[in-house]
Amino acid sequence: MSAGLAALLDDVAALAKAAAASVDDVAAGAGRAGMKAVGVVVDDTAVTPRYVHGFSPERELPVIRRIALGSIRNKLLFILPAALLLSELLPGLLTPILMIGGVYLSFEGAEKLWEALHPHGTHGAGDDPAAEVDEEALVKGAIRTDFILSAEIMVIALDEVADEPLVSRAVILVLVAFLITGLVYGLVAGIVKMDDVGLRLARSTGGAVAGFGRWLVRAMPVVLSVLSTIGIAAMLWVGGHILLVGLDDLGVHALYDAVHHLEHKVHHALGSVGGIAGWLTNTACCAVLGVAVGGVVVGGLHARAARAHA
Repeated sequence: MSAGLAALLDDVAALAKAAAASVDDVAAGAGRAGMKAVGVVVDDTAVTPRYVHGFSPERELPVIRRIALGSIRNKLLFILPAALLLSELLPGLLTPILMIGGVYLSFEGAEKLWEALHPHGTHGAGDDPAAEVDEEALVKGAIRTDFILSAEIMVIALDEVADEPLVSRAVILVLVAFLITGLVYGLVAGIVKMDDVGLRLARSTGGAVAGFGRWLVRAMPVVLSVLSTIGIAAMLWVGGHILLVGLDDLGVHALYDAVHHLEHKVHHALGSVGGIAGWLTNTACCAVLGVAVGGVVVGGLHARAARAHA
């Protein structure tokens, strides 16, 4: 009896160790996948605040909550099953699909860069404080935009854990969906309400606290501007990196090898700061590739629009 109990306890201990290792593997996979999607996360965080522009303060958080719930539905009900099915039946398509997403990210970054360098002075309806805001239409539009960004996040995450078993992949993608959505819309809520918090502090208190409140109000436009700039840079970097790695995976090695050769030369030439300098070199090369590819797409679309209006 004691021998049987000891054997049972050994089996339970072994199962517990296996379960703990599995949890560690899933957590590590979720971490890797989430970090790989950072560029799209920054873009999503930069894009979403404009959807609540024009709402009364009491409607801002409910609108963000509705968009966040739509984002979770996008990821779990539509994108996740399609991504898992694709990874099981046609895994060879993941790299081309990811590269299409890389072209899209490069296009989005290049288009925003073009608009920043060539402001056209036009304003949307959301810029007119007198315009009536259609909450339903805005929420639906935000969820449609989120679908594209969420698809990018999930495919990037899936590509990072493609070698994991199916169940582990599914669990990791569910974790990524909740973590990324919570991060994005938590940051958006904080950004959107920052000026309201500042106004409340400035009006209800005095001294240093009131000064901090006024600083928050003044900082809001700067935060949005900086976030937008980081979003553009992140899209170009991540889009270019996806294309660079994708070309290498498809057998076109020359560009990938050239970038990594340059990265290693910089790394070894600069000693103690070589690691950071090498990473920055790789990042800059990826961003240049993103600008080049995105610029071609933007130029083609502008040329087609010009011909259409001719």
